[in-house]
Amino acid sequence: MIDINIIRKNPELVRENIRKKFQDKKLPLVDEIISLDEEVKKIKIEGDNLREKRNKTSNEIGLLMREGKKEEAENNKKIVIEINSKLESIEKREDELTSMLKEKMMLIPNIIADDVPIGEDDSKNVSEEQFGEPVVPDFEIPYHADIMASFNGLDKDAAGRVSGTGFYYLMGDIARLHSAVLSYARDFMIDKGFTYCIPPYMIHGDAVNGVMSFEEKENMMYKIEGEDLYLIGTSEHSMIAKYKDQILKESDLPITMTSYSPCFRKEIGAHGIEERGIYRIHQFEKQEMIVICKKEDSDDWYDKMWKFSVQLFRSLNIPVRKLVCCSGDLADLKYRSCDIEAWSPRQKKYFEVCSCSNLTDAQARRLGIRYKKENGEKEFVHTLNNTVIAPPRMLIAFLENNLNEDGSVTIPEPLRMYMGGKDKIEVKK
Repeated sequence: MIDINIIRKNPELVRENIRKKFQDKKLPLVDEIISLDEEVKKIKIEGDNLREKRNKTSNEIGLLMREGKKEEAENNKKIVIEINSKLESIEKREDELTSMLKEKMMLIPNIIADDVPIGEDDSKNVSEEQFGEPVVPDFEIPYHADIMASFNGLDKDAAGRVSGTGFYYLMGDIARLHSAVLSYARDFMIDKGFTYCIPPYMIHGDAVNGVMSFEEKENMMYKIEGEDLYLIGTSEHSMIAKYKDQILKESDLPITMTSYSPCFRKEIGAHGIEERGIYRIHQFEKQEMIVICKKEDSDDWYDKMWKFSVQLFRSLNIPVRKLVCCSGDLADLKYRSCDIEAWSPRQKKYFEVCSCSNLTDAQARRLGIRYKKENGEKEFVHTLNNTVIAPPRMLIAFLENNLNEDGSVTIPEPLRMYMGGKDKIEVKK
């Protein structure tokens, strides 16, 4: 949610930002918000004036009684009762208008960075930089589900019978590899100075509304029937919400955390769910990185965070590239975002494995997260998040890039301690 002062002072900036995001249907919201804001101001003034009059009239009652002016005192009591009645109506209307204003404000997208490429959808995202040489070996790379099956490591048929499409069983060396990359990612981020966390896997509705747009919530979140609880789609949701309605100390910033969680997503939309593979699924596990910092530090942290992803994937022998997300591909709360994409030798193209985002103060305003400066002023924090590793999807890139011609998979040196010292996993005959 953006600062309402931006709409008050520069509504055309907000309209132009909406146009850049190809959300012209939201343009009328700007005038609606300006009108509602004026109504809220007027009714606040009316309420303040009545409260001032009530206090003055109430204070006079005791004085009049002491002076023996009982009739005038009784008249003042009637005036106070009338004012209270009017105030009850005014305060109810003020609450209604304030709620309507907030609801509309939450539909306005965050102001995007000046250097974000302008484009309607992800086809206009811009490849900015490559890291590592993308190699296509001179032997055939099987489909990732078949590679896993060669190790007796994947059973989607059984998962389909038990849970339906979009679920999986991982087994044996593949399941161990899945756990190994998560443990490696955890320790990788701890070595970067991040605090390791395991968060709640379910959060209340007000926390969901604080961390994401309404459209994202509808397309992603699973709701627990009969309860005000949602399964998280990423640990960012509960990690940022951890500081809801808090005033932090300036000396405690930045807060840097790396969190593990299972993630649950409905995946409603154009992409659909894979029948055979594990690229787009309803359930997965992820190591995430989250930063809460001051405004002046957020751009630097954004650069550090996506570079951590590059460093980690390169340490596992996986070529990657940085793909800058265009305006139309940014979720409403994002100021800027980039994907780190891994090379697929089988498909001869890159695919997304990490998503790094700077949301400036958009989440913090929704959740009421501020910090107190040394001079006593309070300011909203900036929040950032990035994927460290999200298996089983990242296993696709890992297996394809470390596959040998005989079907075995080489375990890169940094991962071997998490695989019981193994330098290779062999095909099951």
